[in-house]
Amino acid sequence: MASVTYAFARAMANAAGMTLNDDGALISNGAVVLRLPEAQDGQLADDAYFDLIDWIRTQQADEAALVEAYANAIATDDLGVLGLAVKTAPTLRQSLQRIERYFRLVTDTAVYRLDETGDPVLWIFEGQTSHRAALELRNECALAAFARNMHRFVGDGLSLAYVTFQHPCRQEPERYAEYFGCPVRFGSAHNAIAMRPAMLESENRLGDPGLSDFMTKHLDEEFNSRDDDTSLSQAIVHRLTPALSNGAPQAAHVAQEMGMSERTLYRRLAEEGLTYRDVLGQAQVALARDLLRDGKASIAEIAFMTGFSEQSTFSRAFKRWVGQAPARFRQQATSD
Repeated sequence: MASVTYAFARAMANAAGMTLNDDGALISNGAVVLRLPEAQDGQLADDAYFDLIDWIRTQQADEAALVEAYANAIATDDLGVLGLAVKTAPTLRQSLQRIERYFRLVTDTAVYRLDETGDPVLWIFEGQTSHRAALELRNECALAAFARNMHRFVGDGLSLAYVTFQHPCRQEPERYAEYFGCPVRFGSAHNAIAMRPAMLESENRLGDPGLSDFMTKHLDEEFNSRDDDTSLSQAIVHRLTPALSNGAPQAAHVAQEMGMSERTLYRRLAEEGLTYRDVLGQAQVALARDLLRDGKASIAEIAFMTGFSEQSTFSRAFKRWVGQAPARFRQQATSD
């Protein structure tokens, strides 16, 4: 099951003027108003985290203010060793590279990706879970917090070109522009912060290469130990599932997100007796089964949501995987 560091949940509670205790009790005005599962190794199940965000949304009419309060409430120090490695990296680029590689140590519900193929460069935030009502607010909070912390790293010299969100704006867009200090666009292709390439060379005020490298070695040890607990194929399936609606991701893109070369990804999958195509098919069929059982989307919509451009191609693939046509599978699944 996906999980989120308790630090994010605690910051969300603080942003709403509440306190979240380690035992899962959410306190407002001295009373317990909500109870979440107790933290396990500093992590909270993603369902509980998104339930918390949804509940807070019902109590806070001004979501734009909540976004700003969250950004002020969370700091890199709250991320432990990862936070220390990030803020002591010599340059902003190196800070972002550490987040890009090690962010799944604090949550596997999202990843960050640095896209330097254009000008401006994009710091992209990509969700790794199925759609939820709370995701729009979560995504706004995540980028607002990152923008605030980048300013803390670099100082007044940091300038953002613009910020984009995939969802429509729910409140006054000028309030977001005022907070970020740059244009903010909604209904865009990515949830991203855009900046000029030169910004990546900005020196961090607390940059200390020796300390950052020391912390990064500890991150590598934890990262590798977690890899031992979960097969690479399982990790890839988890990463692929929410991305399929944008088309089947290329192996090179997945490898980059996971901090390895494409060749290493192929080699490690081969050690499990699998190919990338095998794992992609696992993600597609698992998602297709869930969507067909759910019964809300049409088969044409499910074809798109699982990375196929044509319903006929999806139907042939599904029958090859399951031995039944999608319509027949849905009929049986919904009649049980």
